[in-house]
Amino acid sequence: MSRAALAWACASGALLAAVLAALATGRFPIAPAELPALLLGRAEGPAAIVFWNVRLPRVAAALLVGAALATAGAAFQGMFRNPLASPDLLGVSAGAALGAVLGIVLGLPVVAIQGMAFLGGILAVGGVAALAGLVRGQGDPMLVLVLAGIVLGALLGAGIALLKVLADPYNQLPAITFWLLGTLSGATRADILAAAAPALLGMAGLLLLRWRLNLLTLGEDEARALGVETGRLRLVAIACATLATASVTALAGAVGWIGLVVPHMSRLLGGPDLRRLLPLSLVLGAAFLLAVDTLARSAGRVEVPLGVLTAVLGTPLFLWLLARAGRGGA
Repeated sequence: MSRAALAWACASGALLAAVLAALATGRFPIAPAELPALLLGRAEGPAAIVFWNVRLPRVAAALLVGAALATAGAAFQGMFRNPLASPDLLGVSAGAALGAVLGIVLGLPVVAIQGMAFLGGILAVGGVAALAGLVRGQGDPMLVLVLAGIVLGALLGAGIALLKVLADPYNQLPAITFWLLGTLSGATRADILAAAAPALLGMAGLLLLRWRLNLLTLGEDEARALGVETGRLRLVAIACATLATASVTALAGAVGWIGLVVPHMSRLLGGPDLRRLLPLSLVLGAAFLLAVDTLARSAGRVEVPLGVLTAVLGTPLFLWLLARAGRGGA
């Protein structure tokens, strides 16, 4: 079996196992043998109500969020030729978080809070691009863009901290803290549908561009020699990755590590070629976050925030991947 076939077999198996476990596991367990009847609409009673109104929407939300973050992370790592790049590199996550926190402090409804989170992520990337444009010509354009993202991200983080100080400590501050830790517990069908359109559009754009993005890993001069307009290509790719990241961040809150760790796992399985790496990251990202969300809602009596679990699981996994790469294993 070729490496690509083995990679897809592992990724598909992981996704199928994660979906089955998520659908069957919870405070109201559903036997795996009941799942076909539930999917076909041939079952009734409490199990059908839980399956269609609670379990299935949450599974769909986890799949969407994980796929979008992992695909965006793989694209960022490829186009910046930086294995430490992630969806929050250009301030997307910080901008979305600031927008959501501001909406909570203003007492806006949930839909408006999600809209402000999405708008905040888009505006943050626009601010990073504008800031990088002001210092154009001062060095490597990609390095300037990354540094601008780090600087603006720090500023946005300070804005979040200020709003937390000004928030009502009894109602607003707990809501802010809970959102910043990441959760899918409040995701409804309407929320998922609203986030799905921009997220799927962003992921589709990245998948369609993955052949050209592959050329960016060769370097600026080599890519231009092959006829690629590197500036325009990066701009479109960044826009697609930002669209996907901001939309799912508005849905699930600040969920870290997915866009950093999963592309490394995919690279270990299928190699660095972005033609395979991006779709493989999409599948593995969906499976990884779904497995984490299943653990988060079933590990104890109180649901563990997604951001906590992704950090707890992602840190040792990332260190192992780095150690393996250092030994020449990846």
